[in-house]
Amino acid sequence: MSDTKPHLSRRRFLAAAGATTAASATLAASPSLAQSTTATPQPAFPPQLPILTTTSVQAILPKGKAKRVVICGGGWGGLSTAKHLRKANPDLEVILIEKNPSFFSGPMSNKWLVDIVDTQFLQHDYLQVADTYGYRFIQAEVTGFERDRKRVYTAQGYLEYDYLVLAAGIRYNFEAWFGNDVAAANYARTHFPSAYIPNNEMFRLKKGIQQFQGGDLVMTLPPPPHRCPPSPYERATLLAWMFTVKKVKGHITILDPKDSPRPLGPGFKEAWEELYPGMVTYVPNARVQSVDPYNKRIVTEAGDFKWDHAILMTPHQAGDMVWKAGGIGKNAEGKPTGWADVDQFMLNLKDDPDTYVVGDSVGFVSPHFGFYPKSGHVAHRLGRIVAGYIAQRVAGKTPKYALPDNLCYMMVNGGLDGGPQEDLLVTFDYKVNEQGIIQQTQVDDNVRSHRLVKEDFGWATGMYADLLS
Repeated sequence: MSDTKPHLSRRRFLAAAGATTAASATLAASPSLAQSTTATPQPAFPPQLPILTTTSVQAILPKGKAKRVVICGGGWGGLSTAKHLRKANPDLEVILIEKNPSFFSGPMSNKWLVDIVDTQFLQHDYLQVADTYGYRFIQAEVTGFERDRKRVYTAQGYLEYDYLVLAAGIRYNFEAWFGNDVAAANYARTHFPSAYIPNNEMFRLKKGIQQFQGGDLVMTLPPPPHRCPPSPYERATLLAWMFTVKKVKGHITILDPKDSPRPLGPGFKEAWEELYPGMVTYVPNARVQSVDPYNKRIVTEAGDFKWDHAILMTPHQAGDMVWKAGGIGKNAEGKPTGWADVDQFMLNLKDDPDTYVVGDSVGFVSPHFGFYPKSGHVAHRLGRIVAGYIAQRVAGKTPKYALPDNLCYMMVNGGLDGGPQEDLLVTFDYKVNEQGIIQQTQVDDNVRSHRLVKEDFGWATGMYADLLS
């Protein structure tokens, strides 16, 4: 196939550049609320992105003889993949593409929101770590893919690859709340951010809660699966701690679509009752029906609520890059599942053995528990696993599957009246049963403990060292 005559197949998407219109460029950047401003409502899940063509796209880096792995996304999963690929096979050419200029960790960020840790603890330099491990970092937005030609398109041009790793994280499904109302979605994201995607949103959220003078603060929780399942409860709990310390007369209402808080429900409930009595109201079965961000009003199946300030967490889906790559699965009715359609053991897209997915975008893996927890720890483990798969394939070997583990430390007490800080802990282990199904074992430690705080910071320090130094 000649490069001068692009073949327009279902899985190919050329980046908007050069003479492409500004409107088309915006559409290429994200599937979120991208197309319609007419009265026709959008579906809850965005359709496959349309094909955009251009004649001005150039290669960024010519491909040499070495096998090349391109990793799209510089979060925990992408960084882990890049580092462990270079360790497993130093002859591989590894390129990490990330739109943000610096890494900002989601894990531990709830502690940062209330000033228990500082910005330096979470924010790190991509160039330094790339130089340390010998891979290349390119700061650019990924605009599209041609998987049949093994090309990744960015705003700077395209890259060819032998293996592709999508570490796309999540996207917010604002369509579920606002349909095609782009203005309402943008207003909600700007004024009441959830800050589950680094990093500008996190600074916006922190400013909002630090300036909160009191009143009703409402938190909506996404329906599962969503990023870091226990972290919204940790966030609410640490906000209650901060209000207590600063003597802010605030009340927090948690609107949860589930019937009870989980994981670690008993531990969180006990902390709310014993440490912050009257400050946290938990509302179960509060699935969102409509949101009016302008008038600060939300309608749920459990009732209507008004707020003085809010943290609005929409439903989550796989990150934009998985949509652009045509990697989203479909359910029995032919509708998009919202998550990457991967082989549950090898983590490659089911229709593409050379394209892998790591981290939060990974879709259904087991009828026993559904999805791996969407956490930084799992993303790190999946990145390391996929790095091993690719290195073994390059060496001419058939990879043997590996499974991750997971743990989440959750702080519920930042230290009151001179007392110690306290954490909870949930752990997950995985094995394959005799029927070939991945099984999950979950253990909740609901007893508040200062020992767990020490383990928490030890875990984070060790993970940062593995990823970044």
